[in-house]
Amino acid sequence: MPELVKKINYFFSRQLWRIDTGSLNKRDSIFIKFIRLAYVTLREYRVNELALRAMSLVYTTLLSLVPLLAFIISILKAFGVVDNQLEPFLLNFLEPLGDKGIEVTHRIMEFIGKINFGVLGVAGLVMLIYTAVSVITKIEDSMNIIWKIRKGRSIARRLSDYITTLIVGPVLLFAAFGITATLSSNTVVSKILDIEPLGTMFFTFGKVIPFIFVIIVFTVIYIIIPNTKVHIKSALTGGIAAGIAWHAVSWVFHLAVASSTKYAAIYSSLAVLVIFMIWLYLNWLIVLVGAELTFCHQNLKFLTLRKEVFNLSTKLKEKLSLIIMYLIGYNYYNDLSMWTLESLTERLGLPHEPVEEAVNDLTQHNLIIETADLPPCFVPSRALEKITLKEIVDATRTNYETDLVEKKYLSMHEVDLVTGKVENAINAALGETSLKDLVQSEQYGEG
Repeated sequence: MPELVKKINYFFSRQLWRIDTGSLNKRDSIFIKFIRLAYVTLREYRVNELALRAMSLVYTTLLSLVPLLAFIISILKAFGVVDNQLEPFLLNFLEPLGDKGIEVTHRIMEFIGKINFGVLGVAGLVMLIYTAVSVITKIEDSMNIIWKIRKGRSIARRLSDYITTLIVGPVLLFAAFGITATLSSNTVVSKILDIEPLGTMFFTFGKVIPFIFVIIVFTVIYIIIPNTKVHIKSALTGGIAAGIAWHAVSWVFHLAVASSTKYAAIYSSLAVLVIFMIWLYLNWLIVLVGAELTFCHQNLKFLTLRKEVFNLSTKLKEKLSLIIMYLIGYNYYNDLSMWTLESLTERLGLPHEPVEEAVNDLTQHNLIIETADLPPCFVPSRALEKITLKEIVDATRTNYETDLVEKKYLSMHEVDLVTGKVENAINAALGETSLKDLVQSEQYGEG
């Protein structure tokens, strides 16, 4: 048995990644890529602890669900959408809970009905909005961790994006729900159903539409929420997988959990809450796994078994910083389009993480600054002739923490003499060469 485990581990750690998919036929190539994608998704699932993050989102959802729905109802009323459309929507979402879904829906609607915006006051209203927004913030944070993004949206951008989501999202959602309900009850449609094969086609179409709609919702989430550029093909891959999983889990949950009497026997009156929390957990887990699949699909060529592959050496980090400063400086000097984090990542062909780390180092050392554009662009912090190549290299090699560690723990006279010679050699090699000298050395650059 241990030998078999070793062979399986060796296959996934070495042999799977050495297969040249270009020499295979299309079917075998797709199969190998599918195995790789499934494996790295499972690995990243464990590394990012998505099960724990799904639990955290359940807790946030329970706290923010009623305020969020109350806020949505107030928005819907402003757009002329009646709030009695919310109850059928909740019933549809909680349908896998069976009879308990009806009870949960009635409880939620009862809580919402008791919220009096006039009594809340300004402070209460602010807390209500904050609680409603917190769930979106938590989702974004989870997505950014999946995408290995260290810096989230700015406060101003979060406010604008979240307010847009809270206003436009529910209106479009309930508009689509209303259109579906209208079509299903329209007398003209009823007459069409009596005509074959239109009746069969319309019936099939009606079954497929909810499935397609769920896929679209997941795909849009995977494109909008992460603070990075997500390719539509990758988002659609994650959306399709999440949509299939959601429908499959709904069916299994209804049969195995919601219809079981064991929960009522064990948890008594708390059974409804327990089942509702399990259903929320499964939903959030599907959302996060779909996001992980999206990330892995977009970055599959960088994701091997050994994560150390793209832990760049100091030498390569220095070179990356110089390249980034060159690109930003060149476009600034020649009045070309400014670089964003996404365009730099795409231009360099590297994963998002090392590029973001290099940009953060350059920003912290006041070599580049962000503009107020959405998304932010990067420009030199001062005139190109006042930025030396030595400063750029030092931005990667040193910071306050490393200097402190060196002085306190890594100081030894004999070794300090050697490292001092290295520093002197670097200073002699770079001299007073500025970024402007580098930009003017060869007329090359892209926007």
